[in-house]
Amino acid sequence: MEAFHPSMNLPFSYTFTPTTSGSSSGTIANTITTPWMDRRIWSKLPQRLLDRVLAFLPPPAFFRARSVCKRWYALLFSDSFLELYLQVSPRQHWFLFFKLRTLKSHIYRSSGGGDCDNREPCEGYIFDPYDLAWYRLSFALVPSGFSPASSSGGLVCWVSDEAGPKSIILCNPILGSLTQFPPTLRPRLFPSIGLTVNPSSIDVTVAGDDMISPYAVKNLTAENFHIDGGGFYSIWGTTSSLPRLCSLESGRMVYVGGKFYCMNYNPFSVLAHDVAANIWCKIQAPMRRFLRSPSLVESRGNLLLVAAVEKSKLNVPKSLRLWALQACGATWVEVERMPSNSIPNSRIWKAETGSTVLATETLL
Repeated sequence: MEAFHPSMNLPFSYTFTPTTSGSSSGTIANTITTPWMDRRIWSKLPQRLLDRVLAFLPPPAFFRARSVCKRWYALLFSDSFLELYLQVSPRQHWFLFFKLRTLKSHIYRSSGGGDCDNREPCEGYIFDPYDLAWYRLSFALVPSGFSPASSSGGLVCWVSDEAGPKSIILCNPILGSLTQFPPTLRPRLFPSIGLTVNPSSIDVTVAGDDMISPYAVKNLTAENFHIDGGGFYSIWGTTSSLPRLCSLESGRMVYVGGKFYCMNYNPFSVLAHDVAANIWCKIQAPMRRFLRSPSLVESRGNLLLVAAVEKSKLNVPKSLRLWALQACGATWVEVERMPSNSIPNSRIWKAETGSTVLATETLL
């Protein structure tokens, strides 16, 4: 994390007025101006008020503050403080990036194991769009043979690389804790993973890449995992059929308004899974014949489709466009378009949510 500099200039200063008693002239007031609050004031504040102040700190400042004393260090493991943090802390979305790894088929494995068993601990790279700062995050506790698949509520979902019933691990990168789910019921190769976490429940959907034989896969079914604070749970006991002739590219899903969304290819469309009703449907994508590298993102409770558009035969300039799915769930409205002269030779490489950050890779 970035170091804290005590010599930094504050935009304000505190004024304290101590009083002293004189023998004949009564009380004389002296005004002292200092950039720091008197420590005597801090010592008199109730602990509940201090906790509330700390809950408003951004994550880097909070972790620096944990080095002050044992009590502040233990706040990260306090259920009451974490509940307070969820209530009052401003929502600030950060972005987590991983190095792209080449997918390897694990249908055939040698008895001696693969090179993934000796790989270095995985690292992630966090981008703070508010301070425009980057941080390095280690996932040393995640076992080898797992790759990041999705994230929600500050938790990162990892899925096993080996073909067969998929093992899923939820990792809390702040606490460094791991929680492993039971393996899926159906063997799969590289399925799409959807995860949503809220204070009362966790839902996971694993879809596509069903292994119908050791040599072939098809996108046939999806499995759901659900557990909530009320004690109700369904461990891969709920399955559903995917729409016919769907072509999911292995990747993550986006959760918006009780539904998981993922891209469908050849031709482009969007698959939607209603979690409560356990029903899949297909939504036609806008300008589907001319999209390039489409990606789905969630922004402020809305589903956005980000894609490059190219109509070479119709003499339409190349552009990067954003569409928003309307409340009816079937139509799209274009909400933004990047000027065509700003992306002369580029394609979409990554799209994420929060403040809607887009990254492109230039083609030379």
